[in-house]
Amino acid sequence: MGEKKDYRKKEEEVTLVRVLGRDIRGDIKIASALTKINGISWTLSNAICKILKLDKGKKIQDFEKAELGRIESFMKTPELPAFLKNRQKDLETGDDLHISGMDLKLRKEFDLKRLKKIKSYKGIRHIVGLPVRGQRTKANFRRNRKPSVAAAKKKTSD
Repeated sequence: MGEKKDYRKKEEEVTLVRVLGRDIRGDIKIASALTKINGISWTLSNAICKILKLDKGKKIQDFEKAELGRIESFMKTPELPAFLKNRQKDLETGDDLHISGMDLKLRKEFDLKRLKKIKSYKGIRHIVGLPVRGQRTKANFRRNRKPSVAAAKKKTSD
């Protein structure tokens, strides 16, 4: 019949690269590899590549430790326009901040706790498990509903 062709990728040496506390596969190009870090979007990744003059087509495992260190230090204190930062006019400091990694998750949790504590509309919606941003609830978000009276009677009659 013929011989089988092996269409799988050739196994090359793929290393894990640690950037901002996140392990990233080394065979991914730098522009998409940076998006694997929490708090870095495609737009921000492109901005980082332009500001630091990085080649977007280069794989992340091909970068030297010094270059990766430069990327990390830039991300800890990014010099970006305010509209690219994810925490504009922070409640505590009033500054425009950009938070990434585990700090972002912690800050988000604290924000939700604060909303719940002060019993704001959004906080109450979070507590009850309903949509926060004004979506309609007639057809969607049904998993949080208790069964209606008609459905309960129907189950008992069977």
